[in-house]
Amino acid sequence: MIAREGLHIIVIGLVITAGLVVVATRYDSRSALVLSLVFGLLTVFSIFFFRDPVRKITASDGCLVAPADGRVIAVESIPDHPYIGGPAVKVSIFLSIFDVHVNRVPASGRIDYVSYNPGKFFAAFKDKASHLNEQTEIGMTASRGHKIIFKQIAGLIARRIVCRLEAGDEVSAGDRFGIIRFGSRAELIFPAESDVRVKLGQHVAGGKSQIGYLPPENDNPIEESNARGKNIQI
Repeated sequence: MIAREGLHIIVIGLVITAGLVVVATRYDSRSALVLSLVFGLLTVFSIFFFRDPVRKITASDGCLVAPADGRVIAVESIPDHPYIGGPAVKVSIFLSIFDVHVNRVPASGRIDYVSYNPGKFFAAFKDKASHLNEQTEIGMTASRGHKIIFKQIAGLIARRIVCRLEAGDEVSAGDRFGIIRFGSRAELIFPAESDVRVKLGQHVAGGKSQIGYLPPENDNPIEESNARGKNIQI
């Protein structure tokens, strides 16, 4: 599969490449031939970059799955987080240009808010990117009643964040919800008493790899609902 956000880029690349091939053939133009090869390679790379593999999601209740493919570059403790309601853990994932960039919901539950924050474009693997870079922050109440946050963070090259979630959406772990173009960072913040299952330097797969398990059911668990966010893809 190809992520829908990349289809128009791929189509444009194919049209330009085909047009240049026609010009090179008809007018025996070496420059047009060279350009056709360049655009052809860029189009092939775009197809590779916007790939969206089908994955079987088998997350059990309370499981937190990776929101993106990439390498774990930080597992940090937060003394007190106002939205989480106490101490928290932050797991940061760096996405290189070779990783799948489709983002997935880390847990089942309900979306509470979606906040877009404009900012800088530092290299995504740097610590300051977490606070200063352009990003979208999503807060949700997981099915066990715990609050969690996940973020899409732009990088040095990544200048386009797509998030299809809205407040009130009912989601399931592993649902596709957006994409970040060309190298970026994803973060997941959850209660400190959770069972963390990842290590620094580990490569994770979005929707498949276990980041951790939330604590036992909170006082206000989310009631199951058949409602789905209108922009969510399974």
